[in-house]
Amino acid sequence: MFTRAFVVLVMATAAPSLTAAQESDRIEVVLPRDAIPAIDAPEFEPADVADRLMADDELVIGLVGEREQRAYSTWQLDRHEIVNDVFEGRPIAVTW
Repeated sequence: MFTRAFVVLVMATAAPSLTAAQESDRIEVVLPRDAIPAIDAPEFEPADVADRLMADDELVIGLVGEREQRAYSTWQLDRHEIVNDVFEGRPIAVTW
């Protein structure tokens, strides 16, 4: 199955050149620093349970080690952007 993506291009007239100071004055803060909370204590389901809970086409970030396997849902990462976890005894950060 293929997913179709559409891109809309918008043409704009060229703005006059700005100095670096003027350009930095144009930056707008949408969210304050650290406004999106990380997932610091992720919880996982066994694969057979997760298979029933997830959509067939759900995207995940997979991690496979010698003793452990994990799948991090990109749907969840869309809302948190980072998971702080421990995998096979080592701290990791999963980002999206």
